[in-house]
Amino acid sequence: MSLRLFINALCSTIVLVCAAGAAESPDDLIAKGDVFDETFRATEALQFYLPAEKLQPTNVHVLVRIARQYRYLLADAQTREEKLRLGGIALNYAQKAAALAPENAEAQLSVAISYGKMLPFMDTKSQFQASPYIKAYAEKAIRLDPGNDLAWHVLGRWHRTLSDVNMLKRTVASFMYGQLPKTTTEKAVNCFEKALEINPRRLMHYVELGRAYAQMGKTEEARRLIEKGLSMPNVEKDDPETKRRGQETLAKLQ
Repeated sequence: MSLRLFINALCSTIVLVCAAGAAESPDDLIAKGDVFDETFRATEALQFYLPAEKLQPTNVHVLVRIARQYRYLLADAQTREEKLRLGGIALNYAQKAAALAPENAEAQLSVAISYGKMLPFMDTKSQFQASPYIKAYAEKAIRLDPGNDLAWHVLGRWHRTLSDVNMLKRTVASFMYGQLPKTTTEKAVNCFEKALEINPRRLMHYVELGRAYAQMGKTEEARRLIEKGLSMPNVEKDDPETKRRGQETLAKLQ
């Protein structure tokens, strides 16, 4: 080997060694992404989570984290189309995680939450098709982890929403898409109470339980619970939106 070729080969080796030393492990990338996840900075978090997923495409925890970031982006998106696009990406990651880890409660719940975030922006047919998945995945998460307050909350939201569908809408839906599931607001209350018992530090549990009581005509209980939730500091990404719904419900109480 000539001296020139030797020097070139040596330089190439040094470059590769330096690159390898500079490369970050999946754990390092995840840890850096977590810093941004905790402050709901989804775009920055994805800059670390997505490379981690490239290195470990079957890492369930990474997939669940990525799904959550796209749900955060959905919440901030300005158009229905963009919300559905971002929600679809979140759902794809959540479904992949759920398929890889059928015994992982967080992965199963991620699917239910992703569907739920998209639901208000779907057309009626898509809402009808998505609704059973929300219930099924939330219930599976509860079976796997009965102490998961978010799973109880999601299931409570499902019961409250479905119990509030009037007869005319049910008849139209039944004619066009098939029979809507029947449930009661009492079941929603039971779920929210369970969520609140497990974790009394989430303001969403108070507000949504209060809204369920308002739906039942229990005005005083509704007002007390919603006002409790509204008095708590915003901690989670959805807290401002939850408070907005609570304020709307309070304004309608007699």
